[in-house]
Amino acid sequence: MDDKVNYTAVGAFVLVLGAALVAAVLWLAAGLGGKQAMDAYQAVIQESVAGLNVDAPVKVLGVDVGKVSRIELDPQNSQQVRLHFLIARGTPIKRDSLAVLKTQGLTGIAYIELSGGSAASKPLRPGPDGVAPTIPFKLSLGARLENVLTNVLANVDRVSNNLNAVFDADNRAALKATLADLATVAHALAGQQRSISNGLADAARTAQLTARAGERMAPTLDRIASSAQSVETMADVARAAGGRAGVAADAAASAVQQLRSQTLPDLAQLMAELAALSASLRQLSEQTAGSPSSLLLGRPEPRPGPGERAAP
Repeated sequence: MDDKVNYTAVGAFVLVLGAALVAAVLWLAAGLGGKQAMDAYQAVIQESVAGLNVDAPVKVLGVDVGKVSRIELDPQNSQQVRLHFLIARGTPIKRDSLAVLKTQGLTGIAYIELSGGSAASKPLRPGPDGVAPTIPFKLSLGARLENVLTNVLANVDRVSNNLNAVFDADNRAALKATLADLATVAHALAGQQRSISNGLADAARTAQLTARAGERMAPTLDRIASSAQSVETMADVARAAGGRAGVAADAAASAVQQLRSQTLPDLAQLMAELAALSASLRQLSEQTAGSPSSLLLGRPEPRPGPGERAAP
């Protein structure tokens, strides 16, 4: 019995089996047996995509749903970047969904985060010409902070320039001179506090006398009006009575006597008070005309007489 082995057949079998194993491994690695259907989407952004690479994950609420398939500059606007995504079919991408560029933890690996959109919103569908639908893009937190800081720094710079323009050398000198003048006036007023108090007291007394005279004048005028009315009434009675002229004359004489005994003394006293008030006002006017500063500095000291020394 021939027990020789056909090594050629064995070698061929080993080669075929090895090739089959390699093909099976490649087939399993590529996922040809259960590949999930993917839909194409795109997004256009206006910020840098540094750190974002092709095959970077696309997530919805932290769950991987796809990847970035291509990154390119927008051919219609070189200031924008167009991103192309492959997202698992059935992922709820709505018309109000937003794409945001984010970084993962401390590693700084960039990825795309999609918001789920509202429940009432309709799904985002491809266009009639088959073009991949565009997901609106929202600026990342870093880009928003950069814009805010840029605006803040611009405002600070503008305010600083305005302050420098307002407080230039000339304005600072003018402000310093104004403050010095105010300090001088304040010291002068503090030194003449007693004189100012006396002047205010005189003004208060003058106002009080004027008010008192006015209060007394009102009853006097009322009595004068009443007396005049009485005289007029008596005159009417005298004219109407005709034959009783003597009685009317007596009544008129009585009214005149009342006017003489009551009204005239009050009127004389009022005129005397008005004369005193007029004299006080005249004296104050003459003092003000001769020395206007006396309203603030007080009455000047009288000049020393012969042989007298001026007060220090």
